[in-house]
Amino acid sequence: MIRSLLYVPASEPRFIEKAHTRGADAVILDLEDAVAPSRKAAARDALADSVAQASRSGATVYVRINAEPELRFLDAEAACRAGAAGLLVPKTGSAAELAELAGRLDPVERELGRPAMEFVALIEDPAALLDARAIAAAPRVVALALGSEDFATATGAVPTPETLRLPKLLLHYAAKAAGLRSYGLLRSVADYRDVEAMTASAREARAFGFDGASCIHPAVVPILNQAFAPTEEELAWARKVVEADAAAQRDGKGAYLVDGRFVDAPVVERARRMLAASGGSFL
Repeated sequence: MIRSLLYVPASEPRFIEKAHTRGADAVILDLEDAVAPSRKAAARDALADSVAQASRSGATVYVRINAEPELRFLDAEAACRAGAAGLLVPKTGSAAELAELAGRLDPVERELGRPAMEFVALIEDPAALLDARAIAAAPRVVALALGSEDFATATGAVPTPETLRLPKLLLHYAAKAAGLRSYGLLRSVADYRDVEAMTASAREARAFGFDGASCIHPAVVPILNQAFAPTEEELAWARKVVEADAAAQRDGKGAYLVDGRFVDAPVVERARRMLAASGGSFL
């Protein structure tokens, strides 16, 4: 279960060394926007050490590659050889682009005898958003996320919660229609210092069904971890629902009350999913 994804510049050893202590479920070593053009090659060459350092406490490590054709596969191959679990693919424009990238990685993975890398597709322009369902069906894609700042720039918008809400929800529904994970808050994550707004937004995103979100500052990690995890009260309710359903099935009931609240099949399914995602057991 990945609730928090922490971006770390792949060119900054002092941040990379501390990344594994931040409590993030996933660390994103960023070769793209966070790295100056003059330092990209060195950051790529250092991935073998960077991935190993970032994963020391068990975090999943992704690498955000560059979008430019001359850099995309160089970055992807280096991340693959370094042992990263997957790639964040910026400015994803089509399923064909992802299929081509997967095809170029196949022989490298076979050579290394390692599992196929996962892709998190970053959608950053309106054309890609409108093609999101096709992109979601591309090989290796496990999650979708909207690049808020780039999307706002591409559409001539200001990245406010109001302007980002619709595109983020549309992308979220495309992800869920394909059975994928969906990452994001219904606002930009650029202003990480507004803790109250960030907390409220994370709780709102979870209520909509988002699985987690990325952040650019470690102070946000505990906010995301807490907001995207079920509370003890929610888990207790889920266990009670599943137990009541087992009894109802024995009695031939399809709908019933639990603590005065109406319960039927969709409610039971949500309870089962909650327990499964939290690692809990159910009947």
